[in-house]
Amino acid sequence: MEAAEVFFTDFRTNKDGGLPEKLKKLCRKAGIGSIDMNGKFAAIKMHFGEDGNLSFLRPEYARAVADLVREAGGKPFLTDCNTLYPRSRKNAIDHLDVAARHGFLPITTGCQVIIGDGLKGNDEVDVPVRNGEFCKVAHIGRAIMDADVFISLSHFKGHEEVGFGGAIKNIGMGCGSRAGKMDQHNSGKPMVNADDCRNCKLCAKECGSDAISYGSGKAFIDQDLCKGCGRCIAACNFDAIYNPNASANEDLDCKMAEYAQAVCDGRPCFHISLIVDVSPWCDCHAYNDAPLIPNIGMAASFDPVALDQACCDLCLKATRFADTQIGDRIKKGYQPTKDLWRDSTPASVWDMTFIHAEKIGLGTRQYVLKTL
Repeated sequence: MEAAEVFFTDFRTNKDGGLPEKLKKLCRKAGIGSIDMNGKFAAIKMHFGEDGNLSFLRPEYARAVADLVREAGGKPFLTDCNTLYPRSRKNAIDHLDVAARHGFLPITTGCQVIIGDGLKGNDEVDVPVRNGEFCKVAHIGRAIMDADVFISLSHFKGHEEVGFGGAIKNIGMGCGSRAGKMDQHNSGKPMVNADDCRNCKLCAKECGSDAISYGSGKAFIDQDLCKGCGRCIAACNFDAIYNPNASANEDLDCKMAEYAQAVCDGRPCFHISLIVDVSPWCDCHAYNDAPLIPNIGMAASFDPVALDQACCDLCLKATRFADTQIGDRIKKGYQPTKDLWRDSTPASVWDMTFIHAEKIGLGTRQYVLKTL
């Protein structure tokens, strides 16, 4: 496959314009104007942030993308699907409340917010997965599939299960209905090594399914209640929680790629990632830890695989901050590698996302980086 073009610019600005205008210039240069949007519905898929989290993308970035869609005669809307865990974005009412509190309103973004899988997270479309090996059918939010044009606007960051979260994660996991998220997470459920448990109860505070109890003085995970999201693994400071299925994270990588394939296949798509506030965890957490690396810049491409690969490479080359989650791990004796994502999430097999995405035809890992 021919190398894909990935367009990149840093966060430096001057009197000629701010970051929203710079993002518009990047998207225009990357070719967003070649998409026929006249009279078309355009879904802009992003993350509105969990209550208490402050690392999500600012609404001004969403406005910049929505402005480009409107300039081309399109009808933009911001969208995300409800969460699998029962917290502040578990249904459309609560989800919209959070989005509003975080500034995602028509007056700030210039367009409406539509929750992709409806009121209770079950308004979905079963979409065939071309070349799917793990998922023959993907359960995708109906409003997302009803759109004529799909645009992903991703916060590029770390992730507690798959190492990093970028375009493929934003699309594949983010566009899945609650059933779709369950489908992707069900390769394995965590268990507790009682000898290492310190009874700190941090895992129970992080669990959104009330699956963790302490009747024996040690954490116990009810496998019937557990949804397999893995948030407790990231919460445990003593490595007492583990996944007995060694391939679980790897399977999740592949399933996310297949869900992204289902979302993008057969319609015009465009992808944008901002490497800013690179927290070690997903914006689904009700908090965000200190960034692992400095802010790097903005990138855009028609190819989500090439975009993620380019953003990963830029992050791997970046100087690391010392006072971070990785720094804490090093103080406890961890021997760091040159792999930022592996050091942040030792159990991750993050490059499997690319390997499988390229295999099923979602895109290519080969790219040409064009810096503005």
